[in-house]
Amino acid sequence: MTGPRIALIHALPDSVVPANQAFKDQWPEAWVFNILDDALARDQAAAGGQTTMEINSRIIDLARYAYAAGAKGILYTCSAFGRSITTASKLVPVPILRPNEAAIEAALDAGPRIALLATFEPTVAMMKAEVESAAKQRNLTPTVEAVFIPEALPALQAGDAATHNRLIAEAAARLPPVDVVVFAQFSMTPAAASITPVAGRPVLTTPGSAIARLRKLLAA
Repeated sequence: MTGPRIALIHALPDSVVPANQAFKDQWPEAWVFNILDDALARDQAAAGGQTTMEINSRIIDLARYAYAAGAKGILYTCSAFGRSITTASKLVPVPILRPNEAAIEAALDAGPRIALLATFEPTVAMMKAEVESAAKQRNLTPTVEAVFIPEALPALQAGDAATHNRLIAEAAARLPPVDVVVFAQFSMTPAAASITPVAGRPVLTTPGSAIARLRKLLAA
């Protein structure tokens, strides 16, 4: 590997393969390594979807660990911990990206009617707030349709990727007219191919947008 060393920090095991495949496809020179704490999502769910002080500390400690391991850039792949990731980015001296920030910017560029699809419930409110915050900074007032697909992630975790992808495709088919569809999680990426194309309605997955942004930051 001749490129920079990049740490991927995961809270869901299901994000590991899509994230690594995206790097192989779009930035094969990068030296990617993975850090997984799959108790984070379960602990957040047990806390009623809240990011406790203890979870916040763990998110930050993972970034510090990645930096100590030589990471020149860090990408978190779970969008439910946005505020903690922002805090980590102020404490660790390498570029750190939330999983969705690049995709959100691309979505705002696409038009005012944005659909968010998520399979992990805490992500829904978190990502909607991120979209609205980014829009406010650009003096935009988009309409955000946020949809939680409760059965999809359990199907994926049970090894039934076909059902996972079908449920996401069905949710996309039920959407009202929108300018763009955004997948809220890395683990959803394989479902993009199952969605019937709609003219003028791109489907954005988070890994591609994030990789492009991270490459640009490190090049600068």
